[in-house]
Amino acid sequence: MHIYPDYYKNFRCIADKCRHNCCIGWEIDIDESTLDFYDSVTGDFKNRLKENIERKDTPHFKLSENERCPFLNSYNLCDIITTLGEDHLCDICKEHPRFHNELPDRIESGLGLCCEEAGRMILGKKEKTALIGKLKTDDEIILLRDEIISTLQNREKSLKNRVNDMLTLCDTEFFDRPLSVWCKMLLSLELLDRSWSDILNALIKNESVIDFEKFSGYMSDREYEYEQFLVYLIYRHFANAPDIYEAQKRARFTAFSYYLLYSIGAMIFTLTGEFCFETQVEIARLFSSEIEYSDENLHTLFDTI
Repeated sequence: MHIYPDYYKNFRCIADKCRHNCCIGWEIDIDESTLDFYDSVTGDFKNRLKENIERKDTPHFKLSENERCPFLNSYNLCDIITTLGEDHLCDICKEHPRFHNELPDRIESGLGLCCEEAGRMILGKKEKTALIGKLKTDDEIILLRDEIISTLQNREKSLKNRVNDMLTLCDTEFFDRPLSVWCKMLLSLELLDRSWSDILNALIKNESVIDFEKFSGYMSDREYEYEQFLVYLIYRHFANAPDIYEAQKRARFTAFSYYLLYSIGAMIFTLTGEFCFETQVEIARLFSSEIEYSDENLHTLFDTI
């Protein structure tokens, strides 16, 4: 059984129009079957493939000095696609930004917020997100997850109350700390992008002046952005928790992540008088890249919060 959000199949890569190309700054591993195909290529492109593949440990493309994939051309288009066809990309390039959680009776798929276009689709969706392919189950974690999603989508309540209801359902609570304490903890983790540390340091510096009340009024017509963020996190991370104790960690992680993104938005609004949707997408992209796409960072937060 395949489960996925209702927006999942609408995703299309925007290629050279993307401001944060996924072919820059990431190690790109090559799966075995694709490597076998690359070894069978003939002509000039065979030599180019051979020169730009590192075969030690996990085979991967050798990034250039500025961390660009060697097949990303000056127009920010992929020479493998233009030369060999999209079908001959390695698995990670075909799938990104999709993720798949393999569970005993299902595969749950989704789009990751580390991709800006996926972020626009997810956070910009005004209608409640529905899961396609749902089936009856007696799995305690799945049933709780589905109840949490319904709770988070209850638009008759404030977001704060919905988050508190989520924690109550999981028989846990969010351990409140000053924003600066949380930011210092995040700064101790593995860092991928200097922009993320700049934001965290700005939160520490401006914590005392953030006007959450005015920001709440400003975002009253855009609360769905945070609802979609919460639902995304619960859908992606909750169902594969091995037990209720781990599920509680992920509920607290979700509450923390919402608090963090909301605080960043409130800080930017307080300092500039505005907070546009594209900035929201960028903040979510940075969060996802720094936290969700580092197993070490993600599980450190699961265990710390």
